Amino acid sequence: MSRRSLHTPAPDAAALRARLHRAAKAAAAADTDALLVAPGSDLRYLLGQAGGSFERLTTLVVPAEGTPALVVPKLEAPGYADVPTDELGIEVLTWVDGDDAYRLVADRLGKPGRVAVSDFTPALHVLALRTALGDAEQTLAGPIVRELRTRKDAAEIDALRAAGAAIDRVHARVGEWLRAGRTEAEVGADIAAAIVEEGHDHADFVIVGSGPNGASPHHDVSGRVIERGDVVVVDIGGPLPDGYNSDSTRTYTIGEPRDADVADTYAVLQRAQQAAVDAVRPGVTAEQVDAAARDVIEAAGFGEYFIHRTGHGIGLDVHEEPYIIAGNTLPLEAGMAFSVEPGIYQPGRWGARIEDIVVVTGNGVEAVNTRPHELVVLDA
Repeated sequence: MSRRSLHTPAPDAAALRARLHRAAKAAAAADTDALLVAPGSDLRYLLGQAGGSFERLTTLVVPAEGTPALVVPKLEAPGYADVPTDELGIEVLTWVDGDDAYRLVADRLGKPGRVAVSDFTPALHVLALRTALGDAEQTLAGPIVRELRTRKDAAEIDALRAAGAAIDRVHARVGEWLRAGRTEAEVGADIAAAIVEEGHDHADFVIVGSGPNGASPHHDVSGRVIERGDVVVVDIGGPLPDGYNSDSTRTYTIGEPRDADVADTYAVLQRAQQAAVDAVRPGVTAEQVDAAARDVIEAAGFGEYFIHRTGHGIGLDVHEEPYIIAGNTLPLEAGMAFSVEPGIYQPGRWGARIEDIVVVTGNGVEAVNTRPHELVVLDA
């Protein structure tokens, strides 16, 4: 019966109230009668608590007009005790086993024409809500909610700065653990512990890609023994207790690299990453930032080895809008935060990536990661 507590430091009631008001207005603007927000990052954004998604329905009902309601099983309600529901004007509707929670939502909404359901709501609940809501059209809430979350406010940007500083402190210590004769998994375990030591709630991901494993962008770790001359990609991050995430990649070598082309190829990557960061400012499109990095890499003859988008948004999720990719014509605005992380990956040989989180400012860009971009040569 136990559930892991997801209590985290929350924004103040005034900030949450403003977010709920904006969510209702966004629903109305999208010709949607209500948002049904399941536990997860969207709920954390609106309530300050992420909750947990289980077989029993929990959902925040945000009508375009009227009073929001938190529908929650009675046995899960204590997990929301820190949410200032009275100050937020949220009615709490609890239910117990044997009650029809989906009918509770339907009765609350009357006969809506359209409802928007959180993108990651379990199918178990989506289908049951569809039955309970009868003829109501169901759409995804993502396009509505991301309009709220994409532009970070001052407090969120401060949270991202703190996350960036915390993960920078871990990268500054990588030389303590990354050396020849150790496995990627051993190094990764030490890094994961340091991520927590440096202020994160937990390590969300630790990639230690040595030698040929570095040519796989999402390698993770393995039992491969790190060798002298290896190029090693270290991509790490996780949430701070407030829920805002870090994500940063640096590339290391164990002694001097064994391959003669590493220095020149890495220099191309440095130029590409800097070109993309330099391109960031309000009004520039996401795809233009992607092109700034990609053009440098392609001009140097490595285009086929850059096999992913240049970046992704970050905040309460590690990956969120905006995505820095060809075809995304979204103009950048102040407050948008995302990674800039081009890479060059040569299968069977080695790979390299440089990643910073940046925030669009009123007239340019601010990087929240400040570790040097040079190839880091460690003692073997």
